[in-house]
Amino acid sequence: MRARCAVLDDLQGVATAMADWSPLLDRVEVVSFTEHLHTEDELTEALAAFDIVVTLRERVPFPASLLARLPRLRLLVTAGMRNAVIDHAAAERQGVTVCGTASSPTPPVELAWALILGLARGVVAENTALRDGGPWQSTLGADLHGRRLGLLGLGRVGSLMARVGLAFGMEVVAWSQNLTRDRTDEAGVALAASLDELLSTSDVVSVHLALGDRTRGLLGARELARLKPTAYLVNTSRAAVVDQAALVDALERGAIAGAGLDVFDTEPLPADHPMRSLPRLLATPHLGYVTEGNYRRYYGDAVEDIQAFLAGTPIRRLG
Repeated sequence: MRARCAVLDDLQGVATAMADWSPLLDRVEVVSFTEHLHTEDELTEALAAFDIVVTLRERVPFPASLLARLPRLRLLVTAGMRNAVIDHAAAERQGVTVCGTASSPTPPVELAWALILGLARGVVAENTALRDGGPWQSTLGADLHGRRLGLLGLGRVGSLMARVGLAFGMEVVAWSQNLTRDRTDEAGVALAASLDELLSTSDVVSVHLALGDRTRGLLGARELARLKPTAYLVNTSRAAVVDQAALVDALERGAIAGAGLDVFDTEPLPADHPMRSLPRLLATPHLGYVTEGNYRRYYGDAVEDIQAFLAGTPIRRLG
C-alpha cells in the first residue's frame, strides 16, 4: 500500500512541476493543497490520512497539539533548514522525523530591495496615477546614495543586503546581539554601538534576524519612536520581530516615512486586517522565498528527503 504525501500551501499550483516526483510515485501518492488551511481543526481533518507532509517555510505551525492529532504522520519536510513553528521535541516523542531542504538567500534580498526602491521612489503611487489618468508626477523621491542603511542582522541575507547597499553608495551599519567588529569588518560595514544608535541614525532600517526569545518584539513602540520621521522600515524576515500594533500606530500617525513588509502576524492576512489599507505601507504577500529557483530547490530536496526516509536513512534532519 502506497504512503500518502500532502504538499501544503501550493498556492501557485506548481509543486509537482518544480521537481521530478516520478521516482516516488510507485510508493507514494502525492496530493497538493492549493488553498491555505487556517485552523488546527482544518489541518487535522485534511491531514489525518497522510504519512508524509511537505510544508512551506513557517506558514503552518505544527505544535504538539496538532501533531498529537496526526497519529499516522511519520515524516514532516519543511522548506529551508530552520522552522521555528514546528515543535521538534513533540515530533521526536511521537516518532515523526523532521527534515529540511536547501534554500538560497538571494530571493529575499532581491525582494527587500524591491520594497526599499518602491518606497523611496513612490513606484506604486506613480504607477497607479499613470494608469488611472492621475497627475503626471506627484511624489518627491528619496535619495539612497549617501544615506545610511541600518541592517538588523548580518547573516547570509544581511551580508548580501550590505553588498547591495554599498553598491548603491550607501553608508551601511549593522547590529545584532552577538555581532562582532570582526564580522562587520569582513563585510565592509560599520558596527552600530547599540540598537538605539542604529535606529536613530539610519535612513533605511531592514530586518534580517531569526525569530527567538531575544528578537521577538525587539522593535516595540519605544524603538520605533527612535526612527527618523523620514526613515523607512523594511521587514522581510519575521513579523514578530516588530510589534505589529506599534507599527500600525506609527504608520497611521505618520511617525515614519513608510514601511515595506513581506511578513505578517497572520498569514494570509484577513480581509479586514488594518495592514491591507494602512497609509505609507508597501506590502507583499510573503513572496521573499517564492521564486522558481528556490521552489526547484525546495521540492527537489523534498523528493530526496522522502526517498531517503523510505530507504531508512533520513537526510537533512532537523531537531
